[in-house]
Amino acid sequence: MISTAAMTIDFESPDQPDVIALIAELDAYQDTLYPPESRHSLDLESLKEPNVLFAVAREWTGQAIACGAIVLYPEFGEIKRIYVHPRGRGQGVARKLLALLEARAIGSHCTLFRLETGPHQPDALALYASAGYERRGPFGDYTDDPLSVFMQKHVAA
Repeated sequence: MISTAAMTIDFESPDQPDVIALIAELDAYQDTLYPPESRHSLDLESLKEPNVLFAVAREWTGQAIACGAIVLYPEFGEIKRIYVHPRGRGQGVARKLLALLEARAIGSHCTLFRLETGPHQPDALALYASAGYERRGPFGDYTDDPLSVFMQKHVAA
């Protein structure tokens, strides 16, 4: 858990009304950027699977302002669904959320993180690059798509 006077970030269930609304906001935002065939998001049921760590950032009022997940596979952890509501941007929330997800995954012996994001999200690309992620080719079930950017990061155990 991360806690400051203005915000907390902790692992929670995605199945909460304000979190569901936040995820719907993310989906609506991505609808404006990418066609359905280039979107690879997890649905609510998938976010509740036992191999998924899901974290929520909340304002001091208790309102969810950001979320993110990591899916733990035997070979790597895949970062998914990181989103910060516009009123929470510019405060380092996404960086803290990513750090918490990575730390918990490292605690589960995960030393390789991968992700897929899109080229129309420069802030996300900058965040991941500054956090040590490097571009790579498609992985898992992904195919080469000009609307996908694949990245990964190795960490020490």
